[in-house]
Amino acid sequence: MSDVADLGDRITLALDRIRKGIAAKGRADVAEQSVFDALQAERATNKDLIAQITRYKEEQDRKLDDLTSRVENQAAQLQQADAQMQSLRAAADQLRDLNAKLRTALSEGLDPALLDQALHAEIAALHALRAADAAEVDAILAELKPLIEEAARAAD
Repeated sequence: MSDVADLGDRITLALDRIRKGIAAKGRADVAEQSVFDALQAERATNKDLIAQITRYKEEQDRKLDDLTSRVENQAAQLQQADAQMQSLRAAADQLRDLNAKLRTALSEGLDPALLDQALHAEIAALHALRAADAAEVDAILAELKPLIEEAARAAD
């Protein structure tokens, strides 16, 4: 009978180990589910962060495109202003030459054709000066326009 009791004890021990194993597996399943849930939450957070980074990059790209466009516009305006300044310099040089000739002519006796040339040169210089001023005003307005638009968008 001691063999039967011994077998009963061994069966009882085996059943206890089986119960503990099942309980441990249940805890492992809960822990595994917890880790899986944390992983899913982390993936969702990563997805949100990637979306935010994408939006931020798109916004930065738009700003960069806007700045690039503004720089290109300013470069074109500077070229136009430079052309106006070259014209103004040429007119001023011509005016100086004609004034020198007028001074010489006045000391020798005035030639009416020379006076007409001087007046035409002065008028050309004034036109060039006006065009340079207009180019400068256009450049200033071009700078102010984006600022005004940004302020208007911010106010909305």
